[in-house]
Amino acid sequence: MALAIFDLDRTLIKGDSDFLWGEFLSEIGAVDVNIYQSKNQYFFDQYMLRKLDIHEYLEFCLEPLSQYSMEILNQWHQQFMNQKIDQILLPKAQLVVDGHKEKGDILMVITSTNRFVTEPIVARYGIKQLLATNPEIKEGQYTGKVKGEPCFQFGKINHLNKWLEKTGVSIKGASFYSDSYNDLPMLELVDYPIVVHGDDKLNVIAIERGWRCLDWT
Repeated sequence: MALAIFDLDRTLIKGDSDFLWGEFLSEIGAVDVNIYQSKNQYFFDQYMLRKLDIHEYLEFCLEPLSQYSMEILNQWHQQFMNQKIDQILLPKAQLVVDGHKEKGDILMVITSTNRFVTEPIVARYGIKQLLATNPEIKEGQYTGKVKGEPCFQFGKINHLNKWLEKTGVSIKGASFYSDSYNDLPMLELVDYPIVVHGDDKLNVIAIERGWRCLDWT
């Protein structure tokens, strides 16, 4: 039994759930379309260029959660799954997930995208363990702030280490699937780094080091 860890965006799904959530909010009129879509695209481009200020981005993307009730947000998320996510789920990714389950491995998704957006998507793949950026909640309402450290770059390792310490699970024999150079610290941590739909910079490193490269699309 080993730990099988997956990134989410552009790895398990063919797209970026955080970006698509912003597009969805714009389409239903929950945010100012002109301002929000422009900023959403800006931050997405910054991420792809590996220049993202994660704290600036989270201040932007979590703010709308603080403007609406949990009930409304959950209703919207169901629409979001139907309209944006269902068509970018990857059957080949599900086969890999199921293969790890059959071996008795412990499955986990670790993602920088916030838990509100990602938890229902991860559940769709039948994965129970999720480490994600946690939005702060007070008195049953999102505050628009982050609780704890963002689960981004080395923050992913910190989140994982806390989970390993709490559960007693070993990192020995673990695999990690990711598309992004931003996840290089995590890929270097595990025994079996696997690149899925890798970006240009990560693909170069993967080829140099002889890492497996997969395409689930």
